[in-house]
Amino acid sequence: MFSKTIRAFSTSSTSLKNIKIGLIPGDGIGREVIPAGRAVLENLPSKLGLKFDFVDLDAGFELFQKTGTALPDETVKVLKEECDGALFGAVSSPSVKVEGYSSPIVALRKKLGLYANVRPVKSVEGIGRPVDMVIVRENTEDLYIKEERTYKAADGTRVAEAIKRITETATTRIAKMAYDIALKRQAIREASSATGLHTSPSVTVTHKSNVLSQSDGLFREICRSVYDANLGLYDSIAYREQIVDSMVYRMFREPEIFDVVVAPNLYGDILSDGAAALVGSLGVVPSANVGENFAIGEPCHGSAPDIEGKGISNPIATIRSTALMLEFMGHTDAAATIYEAVDANLAEDSIKTPDLGGNSTTQQVVDDIIRRF
Repeated sequence: MFSKTIRAFSTSSTSLKNIKIGLIPGDGIGREVIPAGRAVLENLPSKLGLKFDFVDLDAGFELFQKTGTALPDETVKVLKEECDGALFGAVSSPSVKVEGYSSPIVALRKKLGLYANVRPVKSVEGIGRPVDMVIVRENTEDLYIKEERTYKAADGTRVAEAIKRITETATTRIAKMAYDIALKRQAIREASSATGLHTSPSVTVTHKSNVLSQSDGLFREICRSVYDANLGLYDSIAYREQIVDSMVYRMFREPEIFDVVVAPNLYGDILSDGAAALVGSLGVVPSANVGENFAIGEPCHGSAPDIEGKGISNPIATIRSTALMLEFMGHTDAAATIYEAVDANLAEDSIKTPDLGGNSTTQQVVDDIIRRF
């Protein structure tokens, strides 16, 4: 995805110290795909010099239904004090208000300072549309601050309101991450003899400032000012802007033109899920929740109750998220090993889960990927 030039928390990919990973399956098929991430880590070639320990942690809507707590304090404490990184599976999201419940992954992002959600969306030859983009989503604010209220208007009808918060601080750091990723992707392209969709880097700032002139207007303004203030560093990057509704249209009509896309929380969430349709399935799209010194790999799919327990959930999004987590931790050789094995699996037609048109089980896909290390 970003390979050996991504900004990382550690500079060595051959550290002999044990790496402790928190495993948070969550709900539904999260309990089926997180073991896939663990299996991949346990079976990495010994020459990479990595050894993993694991700790099982609780979170999720089903836990909330049993205990009244979706994110136990102990889970956060262990992640902060003991773990080097983590994998999160999936969380069920009730469509109606449930008193006292809020999403544990949203809470984790805030408690651990994971201000960026990074979602690479890349096609494999012969599967879906030609796509090679990274959506960089601000992870801590916008409408997801969950400051809502419902009240009665003068005529007795109910009114619901939600606060959309955009800050200069959060926008500055997410803009810098997007520009840095664009530069690093370009460095990888220049170092490789392979041809790709992009010959030069670009960042597309997505917003709706024509309507939301203050909130989205600030996001747009700060993204531009960060670019202008660092022209000596970012001058090779083409700066672009796109209103979010036309962004959706263009992303489906001509996805090949987008390199790095940066967006506020809500738009980034929608765009990244939509982009998954371009590459065959949500089951192949990874993400990482990233802060200054911690990363949580998280597949983009949900808890998928319709296929839970059938053994056919696609583990590739989790396996790629595992590699992405390693990348942000600085273990780029291990990440590359996983990416190459996944791409080799996808390039063949024989072993695929039903969401990709095959009839293989989750475990068969995991086994096939591991045998390619």
